[in-house]
Amino acid sequence: MLRCMPELAIDAEGLSRRYGRRWALIDVSLRVPAGSVVMIAGRNGSGKSTLLRVLATAIRPDLGRAKVAGFDLLSHRQDVRNATALLSHDSYLYEALTARENLEIVRRENVMSILQRVSLADRADDPVSTFSAGMRKRLSFARVLMQDPKVVFLDEPYGQLDPDGAAMVDEVVRDLKSRGVAVLMATHQLERVGRIADQSLTLEMGRVVRP
Repeated sequence: MLRCMPELAIDAEGLSRRYGRRWALIDVSLRVPAGSVVMIAGRNGSGKSTLLRVLATAIRPDLGRAKVAGFDLLSHRQDVRNATALLSHDSYLYEALTARENLEIVRRENVMSILQRVSLADRADDPVSTFSAGMRKRLSFARVLMQDPKVVFLDEPYGQLDPDGAAMVDEVVRDLKSRGVAVLMATHQLERVGRIADQSLTLEMGRVVRP
């Protein structure tokens, strides 16, 4: 069933998540308009990755509620997953498959154009096991683009990338924004992301310290 993209890509209130006795997120609320870029800042262990994983349905919140792309985070998890894409620290690539084959698992159309966009077209038929860390990050980014998402979660997207790769991330984020896609970026590259972000959110020990 087709749905119109709501004005708010994310509407979250009181999200909390704990691991054992330690609370990784505490009462986090945020509203993200469609087509906006949000920078999520904070030290290591502040809860940035946990927040992205909760919103992407990779893990469940212990408290709170949220709508992502118009779908309830808990009762419509599959719909949220279909409407979002997550670039995490783990690549989840198939080492024995080629770059082309890794993308064809997601979708068979436009594979070469996406590989061209991330500067991997000349390695399309090489196995991922031969790729450097930076090339793996580029391929993970390509897989995100293959999903045609409404909301994109990027967890330290500049890691392992050279200057050309970092510029590619900037260009793709601006393009996603122009197409009405909301982008949440957890990053330590504050100055760089600050130039393209519409708003920022800083976490400290799981709490929002500067909305």
